[in-house]
Amino acid sequence: MARPPLDGTILVTGASSGIGAAFARQLAPTARHLVLVARRAEALAALRDELVAAHPALRVTVAPCDLARPAELDALVAQLAADRVEVDVLVNNAGIGDMGLLDGASRAKLDQMLQLNVLAVTQLTLHLYPGMVARGRGGVLFVSSGFGLVLFPGFAAYVGTKHYVTGFADSLRVEAAGTGVCVTQACPGPVRTGFEDGAENRLGQPIPPWIMITPECCARDTLSAFRAGRALVVPGWLAWFGISLGRLTPRWLLRLVFAPIAWEMRRRSRAATSPPPPR
Repeated sequence: MARPPLDGTILVTGASSGIGAAFARQLAPTARHLVLVARRAEALAALRDELVAAHPALRVTVAPCDLARPAELDALVAQLAADRVEVDVLVNNAGIGDMGLLDGASRAKLDQMLQLNVLAVTQLTLHLYPGMVARGRGGVLFVSSGFGLVLFPGFAAYVGTKHYVTGFADSLRVEAAGTGVCVTQACPGPVRTGFEDGAENRLGQPIPPWIMITPECCARDTLSAFRAGRALVVPGWLAWFGISLGRLTPRWLLRLVFAPIAWEMRRRSRAATSPPPPR
């Protein structure tokens, strides 16, 4: 079974905060070179300074890039090639969500989500994975979601993107057998990362804080599974239990159970957008 070379060059997307920053901090003690990719240049620079101060032998490269823009992704890959950076491990962590019924969604927001969650993940993997295969060593870590394994109303397009990531990761793992490249995916439940703000919650119902885990816990459980060469990890015992139960439940029964939840979401959505009654 292949193991990822976590002592080499590791590229982490979505590294400026949340799970991505937690990955960077937990990979720093063993990595030789971290390449940190995210949109926010100032946050990346601050993280770089923190990591180098704690680990003076570590090389850290910051690469401000909006992966939802194909031209910026291409420029990132071209710069890596120009600098002769051979990426040993790719951590596909960047992603955004959308919360709300599909008929109230923004086309622009959905386009951005599809570009980042599906196309950017695929294209960046396509650019870096063949080199790993050619060298006979490497690792690709996908941060999918528990929604990549189950279904839920109010997240239709987001669930679809994560089902893609899960199917892509599972299939790539099979393809990578015998190549020396380890492919692992994490399917976390809710994590305290500001996801809800970025997802522009239109449901009017916040995610209960008691079901969330910290980014540090998510990264720790995920990297433990990645180091062991496992195919799949669901960080956090509560998420693991709920998602496992959902995976074991027949799809027709899930649709039956979730239908009343969807109806209630629509009722609340209509109530929130209806004008107040006249006095």
